[in-house]
Amino acid sequence: MKSSVEISEGISLNIPPLPERLRPKNLDEYVGQEHLVGKNSVLRQMIENGNISSFIMWGPPGVGKTTLARIISAKLDRPFYTLSAVSAGVKDVREIIEKSRSSSIFSKGKPILFIDEIHRFSKSQQDALLGAVEDGTIVLIGATTENPSFEVITPLLSRCQVYILKSLEIEHLERLLQKALKEDKYIKEKNITVKEREALFRFSGGDARKLLNIIELLVSGSAKNNRYIIDNKTVTDKLQENIAIYDKNGEQHYDIISAFIKSMRGSDPNGAVYWLARMIAGGEDPLFIARRMVILASEDIGLANPNAFLLANSCFDAVNKIGMPESRIILSQTAIYLATSPKSNSAYIAINSALEEVNKSGNLSVPLHLRNAPTKLMKELGYGNEYKYAHSYSGNFTDLQFLPDEISDIKFYDPGNNAKESDIRKRLLSMWKKYNY
Repeated sequence: MKSSVEISEGISLNIPPLPERLRPKNLDEYVGQEHLVGKNSVLRQMIENGNISSFIMWGPPGVGKTTLARIISAKLDRPFYTLSAVSAGVKDVREIIEKSRSSSIFSKGKPILFIDEIHRFSKSQQDALLGAVEDGTIVLIGATTENPSFEVITPLLSRCQVYILKSLEIEHLERLLQKALKEDKYIKEKNITVKEREALFRFSGGDARKLLNIIELLVSGSAKNNRYIIDNKTVTDKLQENIAIYDKNGEQHYDIISAFIKSMRGSDPNGAVYWLARMIAGGEDPLFIARRMVILASEDIGLANPNAFLLANSCFDAVNKIGMPESRIILSQTAIYLATSPKSNSAYIAINSALEEVNKSGNLSVPLHLRNAPTKLMKELGYGNEYKYAHSYSGNFTDLQFLPDEISDIKFYDPGNNAKESDIRKRLLSMWKKYNY
């Protein structure tokens, strides 16, 4: 029998990691997502019947998206192609579509294309897929950690069913723990005693891959008295030394960045600094953090405190120039400032409302008095007539129509309820009676 050191070295160097060794090969081995693959569920019936239509799986990391795609690949007797949106381009997509058109004549069913991290595909890459999905050349299966409503183009999204995958619950994590202890030949050779599970499950965060990586990390070193103990203290101490195993990968940060943003939006500097620390300790790209704060400064603070955007933008520039570890202080200062600043999403609402109107009413004509008149003919046609130059009037303002006739009374911007925008509201009220400020 191998020594623990030999086994440890074998696990880390010579064989796949534990999550890969325990990856389910069929639906009966699959853990979690009972609402999708449980008995009599729609997706399970589709897989078992082989009648697959295009769909997108949306859920956090480590909940079984790629595994489900592999199970489908093993189950169905038809061409199965895989692309990663991180490395694939339009050329790769078109090559697979051409292969699919050639092979579909001889295969029993339509070829399947699985795209991991489909949210990273650009609009042009997604456009390249659209025709093949629409005419049935391929069946598309996508996986994403991001909301497909924002990341997948509408025509493609309308042709795919979206299935939501959930973080694993305690009962699922327990099943995975027992599976690792009893079924993995390298793990079960070790003398392991699990005394406490709270920290183990808490650090895994409902992520199967993270849980199994942590288990493997815990038993990768030398045993004490030929015995490995898993308890809350051991888990916490070990992960503080090796925090990258569960946090360094940016793909695992969507929940944490969400908590960070929501803490600042909710005006809690303590929550903001905590989640910031989690990202810094996990090795997150500081520019990613700074970039998200620039967005928040405009989306959630906006005109309630215009200086917030200036500070956030300066933070991004400073972090880019200075780097870590000193940038942690700049990030903290900015996060606290944004969290404690007054809030307004009026600019965010205004542009969304205007875009909605544009989509609804189309390309309305620019009023003649607002048009440019660089030629004599344009002047004769009335371009620029009746335009009033604001600086020629008292207070640099005169009542003039600036919207197309069809929507001349629509109010897109409504000032927020804060000191800065209260002043803006008073000023607008004195000038624009028709907008009912």
